[in-house]
Amino acid sequence: MHYYSTRNSNEKVNFAAAALTGLAPDGGLYVPEEIPQYPAFVRSSLGSMDFRDIAFETIKPYILGEIPDNTLSDIVQSAFNFTAPLTAVSDRYTSELFHGPTAAFKDFGARFMARAFSYLRRSEDRPLRILVATSGDTGGAVADGFFDVPGIYVTVLYPKGRVTPLQEKQIAGLGKNITALAVEGSFDDCQKLVKAALADEGLKKQMALSSANSINISRLIPQVVYYSAAAGRLFAGITDPDGEATPRVSNFKSSQSSTGKYGTNVPATLCVPSGNFGNLTAGLYAMKMGAPIKQFIAATNINKTVPDYLDSGEYLTRISQVTISNAMDVGAPSNFERMSAHFSWEEMRQIISGVSVTDSETRETIQHVHEKAGYFLDPHSAVGWKAVDKLLEKNKIEGAAGILCTAHPAKFSETVEPLVGLPPMPVSLTRAMERTVNARTIPADTAALIEILNEIN
Repeated sequence: MHYYSTRNSNEKVNFAAAALTGLAPDGGLYVPEEIPQYPAFVRSSLGSMDFRDIAFETIKPYILGEIPDNTLSDIVQSAFNFTAPLTAVSDRYTSELFHGPTAAFKDFGARFMARAFSYLRRSEDRPLRILVATSGDTGGAVADGFFDVPGIYVTVLYPKGRVTPLQEKQIAGLGKNITALAVEGSFDDCQKLVKAALADEGLKKQMALSSANSINISRLIPQVVYYSAAAGRLFAGITDPDGEATPRVSNFKSSQSSTGKYGTNVPATLCVPSGNFGNLTAGLYAMKMGAPIKQFIAATNINKTVPDYLDSGEYLTRISQVTISNAMDVGAPSNFERMSAHFSWEEMRQIISGVSVTDSETRETIQHVHEKAGYFLDPHSAVGWKAVDKLLEKNKIEGAAGILCTAHPAKFSETVEPLVGLPPMPVSLTRAMERTVNARTIPADTAALIEILNEIN
């Protein structure tokens, strides 16, 4: 498999080069020259296959010839020591992506990346420096995934004062090979700093640089897995037992398993809470690979750059606005460039419905779902739930609707607790709360970032 830049399709590289450099030399994002198709036996078995088997079959064609099958199998077994249960909640389904160590969907990509990078750089003596911008959950997942990995240093940039206290402890509470920088600005400023550093020719001569944001193709590919798993189970009518981290009030708990009852044999509609649009891009890859997906809902908060584009055909970036769904506060989503590389405006409109949700609607949804179903939603997943509500009112959803629940509500207790009480706290988050924040504050200035990078041993 070869990869090319979204800005120059003539320059092609292999998976290792695309992953380890992160950003193409021209500033574009790497995309696969073709989206591979699932073999027929995989397509017909997605509803019943083990999650790790789906992961192996999904990732394999993207790294063919570069990571041996037995090594890939080991990576998958180690990275995905948790899954994404598909649970029935009221009249719809939730794909719970928060059962990993940092209780957010970013764990899937970050843990795969750490193990893949370790293998791909097995013969390198020069340390690799990874830069990552985060609006909340990415930084914690990358810090956890790469913590104490030999030969790799991670620098996480996050907007000062715009992440939750728990998120900050996950980002800046580990130390060792993880450096945390609180940037005086927005997530978009953090993202610009990372891109500027990765494109700096002088810096690239001094050190080996890469990224761990969804601009890196090696983080996006493993996210395809949970789309295929969820869509397969929805199509087959299979739900999973609640997991240890499922945030459901005990007396509302559903039966341990349901088979057939919810099946429609109709491709699924999947709602994706969206900010930088890497997650939705992974879903588009799953659909093109053959997963039974009919359409997507791009659910945003008031930072609705992509929904507005889907309505008008005009793409206008803007300054991000602060909301209670802070991980989605993105006014210039990077992965839109990948979406545009694969789909025209007309094609996107056929398979993606854009819906924006206000903070007041988000709060009302958290309260409503808790009262109706005894289920705790985090602010991002609540945006997704409300987006489904809006389209159901217009009769624009066919078949089963699934919502990707991207983070555990306990990560946002400052918002959730005043509305519906304190969500149950997973053990991993309890441990993270015991950490001490150790971060440096910097201005939104490339020179300040480069100075710190030069200081890191």
